Amino acid sequence: MVKKKTKTVKASNKSSSDDGYILKIVMYLIVGSQWLYLTKGTNWQLPIPYGALIALLFARHEHFKTDRRIEYAVIIVAMFIGFWAPGGLTFLL
Repeated sequence: MVKKKTKTVKASNKSSSDDGYILKIVMYLIVGSQWLYLTKGTNWQLPIPYGALIALLFARHEHFKTDRRIEYAVIIVAMFIGFWAPGGLTFLL
């Protein structure tokens, strides 16, 4: 008797991969918007985008194969939003 090969169709886990992608984009938005402000009184301030640097390191060493250009664009937009939003750390020198 000849056995017929049947293909089993796996249910795609599309929502799980979409959730991971959205979580990753939200993580890039939150981390990328963090700034470090070094101030000396009211006349001198040096902003440093430390969150964008950390997010770029995460984007370089990911194991999900998504388009890095989109991730870089999200990080840059988050960096500009974080510059004008009242967030991040401020140190008085």
